[in-house]
Amino acid sequence: MRRVHVALGVLVLVLGLAGTPAQAHPRQGPLSPFTHLVVIYQENHSFDNLYAGWGRVGDQRVDGRGAPGYARRSVQVKQDGSPYRCLFQNDPSLATPPLDAACGTDTATNGFSYASHFTNRPFSINDYITPESPTCPGGTPGGCTRDLVHRFYQEQYQLDGGRMDRYSTGSDAAGLTQGYYDTRQLPVYRYLHAAGAPNYVIADRFFQAAFGGSFLNHQYLVAAQAPPWPDAPAAAHSVIDAEGFPNPNPPAAGTGVRAYPLHTSDPSLNDGPVTQACPGRPGLACGDYAVNTVQPASPPSAGGANTLPLVNDVDPAGPDYRRTIGDELSDRNIPWAWYAGGWSDAAAGHPGPLFQYHHQPFNYFARYAPGYVDPRTGEHPRDHLRDETAFFAAARQGTLPAVSFVKPYGAENEHPGYASTDNGERHLVDLLTAVVNGPQAASTLVVVTYDEFGGQWDHVVPPGQGRHATPGPSDEYGPSTRIPALLISGALRKSGVDHTSYDTTSILRTIERQYGLPPLDTRFGRDTRVNDLAPALRTGGIRHG
Repeated sequence: MRRVHVALGVLVLVLGLAGTPAQAHPRQGPLSPFTHLVVIYQENHSFDNLYAGWGRVGDQRVDGRGAPGYARRSVQVKQDGSPYRCLFQNDPSLATPPLDAACGTDTATNGFSYASHFTNRPFSINDYITPESPTCPGGTPGGCTRDLVHRFYQEQYQLDGGRMDRYSTGSDAAGLTQGYYDTRQLPVYRYLHAAGAPNYVIADRFFQAAFGGSFLNHQYLVAAQAPPWPDAPAAAHSVIDAEGFPNPNPPAAGTGVRAYPLHTSDPSLNDGPVTQACPGRPGLACGDYAVNTVQPASPPSAGGANTLPLVNDVDPAGPDYRRTIGDELSDRNIPWAWYAGGWSDAAAGHPGPLFQYHHQPFNYFARYAPGYVDPRTGEHPRDHLRDETAFFAAARQGTLPAVSFVKPYGAENEHPGYASTDNGERHLVDLLTAVVNGPQAASTLVVVTYDEFGGQWDHVVPPGQGRHATPGPSDEYGPSTRIPALLISGALRKSGVDHTSYDTTSILRTIERQYGLPPLDTRFGRDTRVNDLAPALRTGGIRHG
């Protein structure tokens, strides 16, 4: 296995004006007049899952429930393309029994029959699971649901060429994909509509950069592309069928129950961490690229067979050279940091039980390995990786760097299965409050976004997905399902809705244009083609000088 030899030796966006070194704002750009950027990166929710009920902001309406295409694209179809009558549920709080089978019975294409309470349409999770429900791990309150599959090829199957109708069939959580939360009961909604709240812009055409899950979308947040793994074991390559589905999905021994209850697959398939080998099915990514969760080679890491060799961002002459936004900022002496909940404990060798190693994207790169010293500057780049407690301190003291990424700890990041949406959003409000009440409040913009859809349906068609697709650049890695995005600041003159098309790499495009940095995507140039966030700031009443 090839490795890079290392010398011994982090969507919410927050921008601020005060307390920045002169080199942090060298030119007018899309962030002007802001000079600090903080990205708070939440977990695993589609836009419709959280924000479909946002409603009107000023004279604009958020594209959610009731919008054109919402009802039509919400109808989920079976593997043979015919619509379900009823949605199967296997979340313990939604399964029948205990709920009555009000919808009746239905049968999937694979012959699986079931009785259901739920008709084939979106439903309110709050009607069945509330923030007080003791459904989180250990029976604690919070209103947790089960997790839903969110992987690279599965999501492309679920999108169904922009028809948005195979989310349930392509999911291990079946009908839960159609659940949504009561938007106006979310802590962040209530915070932004309370007396004295800062103004905000909600971006309702913001898509996750890459198909699939957290690992890959974190890589796109910092590097705009999938990391290579040229020496990956042969068994790591995905094998997909004619429809692009990768999971063999056999019935579990002795139970007859399939992991994907509504789908039947070829047992020769393989749902691996690496793309399909080339040549593969046309139109879908192939080669030696890590796309599903793999572990970092540097500690903290869970290790194991699926451990990605260190990505080379040290030797420009070396093979598979890749750069991160942190590298580019450091080269221009622009202060930045990645703040992660639980980082200090994890780096010290005793991670919390819900610390997620694959949520730490810089830790996959050679420059951020323990002990590495930049030979040009004597800097330890790993010093940019800090604990979330340091973010709270910097916000209180008015010492935020020019660019900050914030990644909450697992229990506070909203990830279905092990975290509560309500608890996670309360922590999000704490992060926002720390900035809004801090010395840099008047000059700080906060943009909140999520890494990916978490397996949940959305009705807006992503760029590149069929004739109803949203305009915008696309390639064989994405973008994919629409995700929540907010820009928040006391400096915004008004609240509003921005309908501009963005994806996660728009964050990188914004930073690159602000500081004159080179683009990071060396394969498809996504971060040169996407929109930066300047239109959202104009929606909020910020005019650039």
